[in-house]
Amino acid sequence: MTDAARRRRPLTFEPFRGLRYAPERVEDLAAVTAPPYDTLDRAGVAALRATDPHNIVRIILPRATKPTRRPERAAAHDAGYDEARDLLARWRGDGVLVVDPEPALYVYEQVDGRPENRGSPAGVLRGLIGAVELRDPDERVVLPHEDVLPGPVQDRLALMRVTRANLEPILLVYQGGGTTTEIVEAVSATPPMVEAHGPDGTSYRLWRISDPQRLATIAQDLAPRQSLIADGHHRYAAYLRLREEMHAAGAGNGPWDAGLALLVDQRAHPLGIAAIHRTVTGRTLRDVVDAASGVFQVEMFGADGAAARKALAGCAGVAHALIATDGSQWVLLRLPHDRAAAFQSTLLASRPLLDTDVLHGLLLGGPLRVAEEAISYVHDERAVIDAVRDGGGVAFVLNPVDVATVWTVAGEGGRMPRKSTSFGPKPRTGFVMRAFDDQTTRSPGPNRPAWG
Repeated sequence: MTDAARRRRPLTFEPFRGLRYAPERVEDLAAVTAPPYDTLDRAGVAALRATDPHNIVRIILPRATKPTRRPERAAAHDAGYDEARDLLARWRGDGVLVVDPEPALYVYEQVDGRPENRGSPAGVLRGLIGAVELRDPDERVVLPHEDVLPGPVQDRLALMRVTRANLEPILLVYQGGGTTTEIVEAVSATPPMVEAHGPDGTSYRLWRISDPQRLATIAQDLAPRQSLIADGHHRYAAYLRLREEMHAAGAGNGPWDAGLALLVDQRAHPLGIAAIHRTVTGRTLRDVVDAASGVFQVEMFGADGAAARKALAGCAGVAHALIATDGSQWVLLRLPHDRAAAFQSTLLASRPLLDTDVLHGLLLGGPLRVAEEAISYVHDERAVIDAVRDGGGVAFVLNPVDVATVWTVAGEGGRMPRKSTSFGPKPRTGFVMRAFDDQTTRSPGPNRPAWG
């Protein structure tokens, strides 16, 4: 297939019959929903399990697959996935979860209630939940920007395979400003179908769009666009794997040809990007300094973490730099420009040099010789510092990547090292899910027959 032919395939965002918590059975939706699975540590999982016996974390992270601090290394435990399947079936049988009677797209809104974000556009996540028709990366319709690890892909694949459901939406963004956004904004000005409030003041609202004319308008507006995977690379890879398995088994077209996603207009409601930090076991801060001294400019900050963070922030967009710390002593590692240029020449010309390239290519995978299994990925800066302070090892704190760089890399077909970006805010899991057996109809799209 030529590039032109591939590009003619549309971005297709399909309505579906949503599986949701029954309001008459669940008083507090915030208590039964959860953050994305890969942002949770063991304490977070335990807290959610204790909050409500029907919290969705019991299905997306059953006991046998529960993370420590390393969800990216989740192994396949059949008993855990069977537990998730049985629990999902039990909740459906008990009427805790019910399916909507007709296919729809869902407007989802999440407003951060923390005082520092209240009233700020950055604190509002608003978009459209639907079933995005799967596209291979080379079709340039759904654009990945990061590499993936086989472990979490297999983990999410096993969960979907057993539960026959998409339980967690991936997060997609697109450069919008069209009629889809107009419809989303108009719908969000009406009374919601669902509303919930978290203990931190965050509010959640959900609306359903089932009007055929509106759905047709959205389909037409989205068809020529590209979308970027902001969060959920491993889940999207699992979507593709499941589709491949089903087609290889002779199942033909079906609900596995699409995956649950929240699509956000980056112009109307721009997402931010935070860094994903690293911890390394089996090395001391002295080991890091010794290994880095031949490559990096090393600046010691002693116990002054605030000064080290300020220096790191000052390097953003100016130089490639990172912090190494054991939780008590802080070191800034800055890569000289000539070394950065030399290293850049070894990478694909299609993308810029990133701080994660520098960390993994010139330190962890270079003189420090750290095996992948000794590396953990942590979203929260405070958590990464606490982890090494309490458990030993070294933490690496990074600057975030800017959004323009991500679009450039993805648009040119490049890939960043895994766990290079953390887009946010991220949608909460459990407000609307998509079970395969509920999807009894599917609208035929261009070059695709209907199925029933």
